[in-house]
Amino acid sequence: MLLIKNGMIHDAITPDPFRADILVKDGKIAKIEADIDAPEAEIFDASGKDIYPGFIDAHTHIGMFGYGGDVTKDDVEKYDRCTPEQRGIDCINPEEPTFRAAAMAGVTCVCVGPGSVGCIAGTHLAMKTRGDRVDDMVVKDPVAMKMAFGENPKRALMDKLTTRMTIAATIRETIMKAKEYDQLKQLANGDISKMPRYDAAMEAMIPVIRKEIPMKAHAHRKDDIFTAIRVAKECDVRLTLEHVSDGGSVAETLAKEGYPIVCGPYLYQTKKTENFNGHPSAAVKLVKAGCQVSVMTDSPIVAEEYLPLVAGLLMREGLDEFEALKTITINPAKHLGIEDRVGSIEVGKDADLVIAKGCPMDTRVKAETVFIQGVKVC
Repeated sequence: MLLIKNGMIHDAITPDPFRADILVKDGKIAKIEADIDAPEAEIFDASGKDIYPGFIDAHTHIGMFGYGGDVTKDDVEKYDRCTPEQRGIDCINPEEPTFRAAAMAGVTCVCVGPGSVGCIAGTHLAMKTRGDRVDDMVVKDPVAMKMAFGENPKRALMDKLTTRMTIAATIRETIMKAKEYDQLKQLANGDISKMPRYDAAMEAMIPVIRKEIPMKAHAHRKDDIFTAIRVAKECDVRLTLEHVSDGGSVAETLAKEGYPIVCGPYLYQTKKTENFNGHPSAAVKLVKAGCQVSVMTDSPIVAEEYLPLVAGLLMREGLDEFEALKTITINPAKHLGIEDRVGSIEVGKDADLVIAKGCPMDTRVKAETVFIQGVKVC
């Protein structure tokens, strides 16, 4: 057992921080109270320090690119418009130094999966940043099916498609084929002679059409954002919106639609016209309109360890500290469907905790101590 004493707790649930002790047992938060007495527990004195939930990045490709000169770039497949059968878990290298750097900065959980080349690219998973085997680091797999609208598929697949119409039509067709495939399977009722021929792509799409996981829709421009929404409604599937560079100009409309949004990346010089409006001020407008907003690094576009600073950029644009904290804690946890385990400091959740003197979203403050499931990583 571990007993963290006298820290100022920012739980990402209540706006005002409070001083209390945290008892950790078997990697979970067992108790949050003042003056906990647990003689058998190891004591960590957090007096004069602030305690935050482990930070969560809802959109990354960490562990899929190699590091330094060892660039393997396993994040995208360019041979086909649609590869839903591809699983992000199969190409993540947890020994990349990026994971250690992320953990030491307080980023304890990340969503990882294929990039935005294919119209449908494959599944993403949520995983911890501590471990040496991906299977043991998984929080949930899959959490979403990656789909891409706009310039990325057009640029990368120019020999296979040339218009936004083709992208939308391809996604619609694949979803509807998956619905038909699933219906045939159900009608067969286990009779192998009546089952449709096995199709790995269609099997991978079944969680999408059954609404077990959402479309994770890469979309920067307003027209692409609304096309993603249109397709999701027509096909009756769940949806999360990713990047949403133009979102600030349609914030009220997106708030009424109610889809979870992850904004970014920031802290880098864009090379694409479609995300010129991708500024932290746009994310702030979305938050103030009432949207559930997270922020991302899109690692390796921005180094994973800078996720807290990305949230800090929203504070620079006028967002208060509590709302900024939510964009890297409870909001991404909800975005990924893992809020039962992570995203806030509450009894029963994983003991993923960040301890610092001050707020790590401030450039002057570094995480001093990080626990992942109760294990000290720095």
